[in-house]
Amino acid sequence: MTRILIDADACPVKDDIYRVAIRHGVPVVVVSNSGMRLPGHPLVTQTVVSDAFDAADDWIADHSDASTLVVTGDILLADRCLKAGATVLSHIGKPFTTSSIGAAIATRAIMADLRAGGDIVGGPAGFTKVDRSRFLQALDTALVRLR
Repeated sequence: MTRILIDADACPVKDDIYRVAIRHGVPVVVVSNSGMRLPGHPLVTQTVVSDAFDAADDWIADHSDASTLVVTGDILLADRCLKAGATVLSHIGKPFTTSSIGAAIATRAIMADLRAGGDIVGGPAGFTKVDRSRFLQALDTALVRLR
């Protein structure tokens, strides 16, 4: 059975995921290091992991398979989930695939080096309405494909 796992601690589209998942009848597991308010629907559950480094990532990767849709902005977690056979989307609607993950990991490493050297200051661009729209379209498409 298809299900969605959310890397929830920094996910800006949780409420959107709940609405789409409930409409499709797909269970959602919200994985985080602390409790969060949920919509009170039986399809939406929460798993609270320890605050150990990468505890949420480890849980998500360990519970991912070909019937799982993972939503995360963490490139290294995306790689682990893809290796487990999962479908993976970023919160801006960009699908991570086995053919694109290598370039994403390399870009991540280059950007980390540039930030460490002081060449680049700041982080990613802010989340926009266009990002939300792209995410909703990608989520709907992925769920239809998985079912």
